[in-house]
Amino acid sequence: MALGPEIDVHEELAGASVTSLHKTLGVLVTLITLFDGYDTFNPAYVIHYVMQPWGLVPSQAGLLVSSGLVGFLFGAMGHGMVADRIGRRSTLLAGLWIVNVLTLLTAMFATNFLSFCILRFVTGLGLGILLPLGTTYINELAPQRVSNRFSLWGVTLGWSLGGVVASLVGVFLTPQYGWQVLYYVGALSIPLTLVVHVVLPESPKFLAARGRIEELRTLLSRLRPERRGTYENASFRTGEKSQRKNTIAALLAPRYRRVSLTIWLTAFLTLFAIFGLVGWIPTVMIKRGETFASGFGFGALMQAMSFVGGLTLAMLADRGTAATPRLLGAWWIIGGIAVGALVFVNGHAFNFTVVAIAGFCVIGAQHVLNNFTANSYETNFRASGVGMELGVGRVGGILGPYVIGWLQQVTGGPEAVFWAISGAAIVAALVIGSLAMQGKAAQTSAAPAE
Repeated sequence: MALGPEIDVHEELAGASVTSLHKTLGVLVTLITLFDGYDTFNPAYVIHYVMQPWGLVPSQAGLLVSSGLVGFLFGAMGHGMVADRIGRRSTLLAGLWIVNVLTLLTAMFATNFLSFCILRFVTGLGLGILLPLGTTYINELAPQRVSNRFSLWGVTLGWSLGGVVASLVGVFLTPQYGWQVLYYVGALSIPLTLVVHVVLPESPKFLAARGRIEELRTLLSRLRPERRGTYENASFRTGEKSQRKNTIAALLAPRYRRVSLTIWLTAFLTLFAIFGLVGWIPTVMIKRGETFASGFGFGALMQAMSFVGGLTLAMLADRGTAATPRLLGAWWIIGGIAVGALVFVNGHAFNFTVVAIAGFCVIGAQHVLNNFTANSYETNFRASGVGMELGVGRVGGILGPYVIGWLQQVTGGPEAVFWAISGAAIVAALVIGSLAMQGKAAQTSAAPAE
């Protein structure tokens, strides 16, 4: 039998047209991240109901949000090493089942502060898998010319919609059925998980890296059906070294050290700001004189605008990756200044406008940072790179709601909260912008041509 051509899997995927399978898998990941976003943000709508019955001070109330983020930290930092060894599909399914089971248990058995925090911690272990691995999966699948936009539609849309749905359930269902309804609605992810079992294939780049050639040949034939005949006798390469490494050491090797440390510090600051905002914005706005419906509605507004802001930024970033750090910096500076203005002005229209800008800029840019991170590393430890970014970032996310609560205790008002969030966003802008000072984005200089 004559030998067929040798095919570079990265180039093959990068040059593909967007097919129906791309769209199907994008929708599936969107639904997965919808439940991830929903479950991540719904504790913000629990605080209002349990502070008095459970006798909580504001710093304790912040831990209702932070407890899940602690679990997320461990899940995000640990899942990448698992996914880089056993596969994206199996690890993603494990995360889904953890979230499914623990969401139901939270609705049924979280009866006080301690039990709620414990259940949220374990739920967070699963949540720490879904978002970073969804980002990794999409980036290993998407055609290169639309990778940012594909990631925004496939990951960010779902995560943002999840936050919107959480706020809508908070506004319309919790007054009648109690905060537990948030978690009964979240358990609707169980039917989705069954569909994922049937439909979701393994990542093609992971198949290539592990030498699972027949599975790879079949999947590529579905992604690029016009080249099915070419794949029948072809051999495949990934353009990357296949040996296993200590992934943390690899992320801090000279080749990647500056990129990794810059991304980690940026993620720490931005997630401090983001989870400080989303965890407390409903309660803080009610304290500032907004109605219950308006206060909870600000959460929906912020999440909806985060998708619009992220998509806008992604479209600009797809024009040239070298500009991405500058664009990220611009988004966070604008968002930080807007939030800082809340210290000086309080009015419904002004609050509405600033929250919209905060969602558009502060949260929207985070989604592009995730995609920038995924494209900064090679396949063998890409999942670890994204997991470490979100894991280190979640330390900031854990501190955000807690510090917000503590500042309210110390100052008696929300002004110091806005100073803290504004400052974190602006410093993050300066940190990520430092990559642009090299003349090229670190993504261009660090990432190998796969």
